Amino acid sequence: MDREIPKEVRDKERKKKFIKYGAIGVAAVVAITLLISFMRSSVNSKDLVFSQVDNGTIEVSVSASGKVVPAFEEIINSPINTRIIEVYRKGGDSVDVGTPILKLDLQSTETEYNKLLDEEQMKRYQLEQLKVNNNTYLSDLAMKVKVSAMKLNRMEVELRNERYLDSLGSGTTDKVRQAELAFNTGKLELEQLRQQLANEKEVKAADLKVKELEFNIFAKSLAEMKRTLDDAQIRSPRKAILTYINNQVGAQVAEGSQVAIISDLSHFKVEGEIADTYGDRVAAGGRAIVKIGNEKLEGTVSSVTPLSKNGVISFTVQLTEDNNKRLRSGLKTDVYVMNAVKEGVLRLANASYYVGRGEYELFVQDSKEEIVKRKVQLGDSNFEYVEVISGLKPGDKVVVSDMSNYKNKNKLKVK
Repeated sequence: MDREIPKEVRDKERKKKFIKYGAIGVAAVVAITLLISFMRSSVNSKDLVFSQVDNGTIEVSVSASGKVVPAFEEIINSPINTRIIEVYRKGGDSVDVGTPILKLDLQSTETEYNKLLDEEQMKRYQLEQLKVNNNTYLSDLAMKVKVSAMKLNRMEVELRNERYLDSLGSGTTDKVRQAELAFNTGKLELEQLRQQLANEKEVKAADLKVKELEFNIFAKSLAEMKRTLDDAQIRSPRKAILTYINNQVGAQVAEGSQVAIISDLSHFKVEGEIADTYGDRVAAGGRAIVKIGNEKLEGTVSSVTPLSKNGVISFTVQLTEDNNKRLRSGLKTDVYVMNAVKEGVLRLANASYYVGRGEYELFVQDSKEEIVKRKVQLGDSNFEYVEVISGLKPGDKVVVSDMSNYKNKNKLKVK
């Protein structure tokens, strides 16, 4: 049948059908566009979160990022160059005071220690020998002083006798002079011996002090070696959790290298970081709030690093409730550090819309069925409220939920 219809007629019919169906398609697209536009010009009330503007007090804070860490953590280092022989515990184990953690190769250190023990004994004997020698020498010198004193007494008696005989005419002047010379010479010799004894006592005492000091220094070195040897017996210094251990048996460990870490996982603190531009707002003793989900934990800034590193200042928050069940080591948190108080200001609930001081475009309820976009100037904030500088008045209800899908709309119907 189609073959009998002229070609021109068939082309006209096809063209009419194309125009008809094309018009229907355009109408459908326009209808869908209008429907989408209508849908985007309205919003469901259950998707909106409102905050009512009121007058009140704001504890101004600066926000920072934080990380939960154990309140106590101790790194155990190897005190000597050695290797690991045995491992007694694994990461996550609970350890008590004195619990063995791992064993190091101490053979060479123990040999050196025993050698020092022998040397200490030798030095002790040398010190005792010096004391005996000093006492013997000083005793001999003291005995010489006594003998010299006795000789002087005898010379004095002889001098008196010669003077007596000379007075009787039985003696001679020469004998008297000889007796006087011997007496005076003996007197000087005695004085010299006494001075020598006093000097030798001081010299021997000084020599003894030097030797005793040398011995004490050596004894301290020996005690340090003993302490090092005891430390090489790697044991837990307190009751805690073993959070890290080098468990590679046979591995070489250098002096001062980390072999284990123990942590108290029943109490925690928060290490915070903030841009150094806000560094003057964070000080030790300042009040802080740590947010974990919807839970808020109070704390105090316990320390602040004095130097900026990569544009960031670090600080530590000591929590009032440092054993809260929500705390976990390594957990990321938001930290708000209070630094001022503003009273009697307009305020609005803080939410994701707020990113700092400046001008915002927020939707404000105009009626029960409509919300209208309004320019608003916002100021300081804390984790609960934002300061309203202008654009709002007390009682206004402002949308604080995410409205990024409607950023090109000035009005929205509320369904």
